[in-house]
Amino acid sequence: MPLKYLKERLDEDQFKKIEKIENEALHEFLEKYIEVCNPSRVFVVTDSDDDEVYVRNRAIMYGEERLLITPGHTVHFDNYYDQARDKEHTYVLTPEGEKLPYIRTMKRDTGLKEIHDLLIDSMKGKEMFILFFSLGPKDSPFMIPAVQITDSAYVAHSELMLYRKAYDVFVRNPNIDFMKFVHSEGELDERKTSKNLEKRRVMIDLEGNVAYAVNTQYAGNTIGLKKPAFRLTIYKALKEGWLSEHMFLMGVNGPDGRVSYFTGAFPSMCGKTSTCMLVGERLVGDDLSFIKNINGEARAVNVENGVFGIIQGVNKEDDPYIWEVLHSPKEIIFSNVLVHEGRPYWNGMGEEIPCEGENHSGKWWCGKKDKDGNEIPPSHKNARFTARLEYFPNLDRDALNAKDGVKLSGMIYGGRDSDTWPPVCEAFDWTHGVVMKGASIESETTAATLGKEGVRKYNIMSILDFLSVHIGDYLRNYLEFGRKLKNPPKIFAVNYFLRDENGNFLNSKLDKKIWLKWMDLRVHGEVEAIETPIGYIPKYEDLAKLFREVFDREYTREDYEKQFTIRVPKLLEKIERIRKIYSEMYGIPEEVFKQLDAEEMRLKEARKRFGDYISPFKFYTS
Repeated sequence: MPLKYLKERLDEDQFKKIEKIENEALHEFLEKYIEVCNPSRVFVVTDSDDDEVYVRNRAIMYGEERLLITPGHTVHFDNYYDQARDKEHTYVLTPEGEKLPYIRTMKRDTGLKEIHDLLIDSMKGKEMFILFFSLGPKDSPFMIPAVQITDSAYVAHSELMLYRKAYDVFVRNPNIDFMKFVHSEGELDERKTSKNLEKRRVMIDLEGNVAYAVNTQYAGNTIGLKKPAFRLTIYKALKEGWLSEHMFLMGVNGPDGRVSYFTGAFPSMCGKTSTCMLVGERLVGDDLSFIKNINGEARAVNVENGVFGIIQGVNKEDDPYIWEVLHSPKEIIFSNVLVHEGRPYWNGMGEEIPCEGENHSGKWWCGKKDKDGNEIPPSHKNARFTARLEYFPNLDRDALNAKDGVKLSGMIYGGRDSDTWPPVCEAFDWTHGVVMKGASIESETTAATLGKEGVRKYNIMSILDFLSVHIGDYLRNYLEFGRKLKNPPKIFAVNYFLRDENGNFLNSKLDKKIWLKWMDLRVHGEVEAIETPIGYIPKYEDLAKLFREVFDREYTREDYEKQFTIRVPKLLEKIERIRKIYSEMYGIPEEVFKQLDAEEMRLKEARKRFGDYISPFKFYTS
């Protein structure tokens, strides 16, 4: 009997917490992993503030976090070589290890044996934390209950800041189904970071609805409810006919107090955070969204309740809301930044950074190099901050907590593109948008990250790293989802990185606000647009008016013409690249190739009439 075993292994107070939940599947799950991992003690985290304080204090006591000078602030360091998601050792487990495009798979039996062998006695001499959460708002059509097991107080603390506590949901719903997450940081070194990185593994068991991680602390691998859960929810969404997406959720303020809600998918370093954090607009979520058909409407929620954000480049001028949060006496976890005299510093913060301190490499000084001869920067380029959403002054609290989500007016896709897409473009319809905007995202690499600038990388819906299903099935579900809606959200593509022939950006960082304001007007039918071969683009007069109203700035016809020129050769090259990618896969919906062919034909016809580079003004009269 699982309860009998749990009563023997848990202290009386902790057992009483579990006994209140009359869920046999939960009892069996806990019995199995307490026996396998063999912790010295177990702490069950309820929804109480006292339990949360206990976890935070344990993170400090165990050395996984350290106090900083500002009240509420702590810092966590990961192993120098444990600074990002471990793509090489992350596997989606399938019955026979079937090969899927862009997805690392392993035969389920093989993967489960490997991960369980690594978990045996992994928590010996340590404390196990058991936590209960809801992905999406509690007691809503979006809610997915989840249970996390971990021996890292840092991971437990992070999740308590990022997700909605839901112990009460399990107590009230004895037979509730739930996702399961098992993590052990494994053996730690003298800095309290995971030691055996050669045995680092992340396994996603779709059939069992479980995600595992071992011998790692980095949050992208270990916070089960984030990217491991994302892979499970993508699979669940496909089976049930809804969308689990790598998208921010925000509200754009329109005329007369109107708010229009948009989701947005952008690859890393392409403007995702800066868009949803724009001054004067409404933040709902910065990373993950669930989108469901409720009474014929696409409605969306933020999966999370906090922000696990990249801190590099965050500065007072460009990111005033984040800056305000990071400098307030709130509960913040900084990870892999530089600490000097109790204060955190990070690359690109716009202030002088000390030339000594402690960071992810240990004691640090200017010019320090690692064992491979690479100079170590003050903070890691993937350094992070963890904060509750409630701290942000631009938070739309009602939207965050809405049980039926918010009605979705539009979906935005963007990438880093120097010479092809215009700054903003509206798709002709749902199918055109899914294929030619979302499924055709490319993003150029930067010299700072890969050493070679301008290499275009395909990244369907900015979800490629997290897919757990075949791309063809994922696209088929996406297309079908829109067909079942009474009025699908409009789909837009944006590009903040367009350059001229001299390499200068054609837009300022803040111009994205204008594109959002135009989208708001378009979804409500309040401005017309120009039809081009690739979709609808704004009229010059409408943008000029918005620039005057929003920025009190003149927007010239010359700027408009440069930005919104239809670059036929570049667009045709892009179509050929995307067609090649999809033609090399099996099981891709026929609509993908039909849309590619149709857009290619429209572009070639326009080229016959107007040439290779077509002024947007040509389409005014065409």
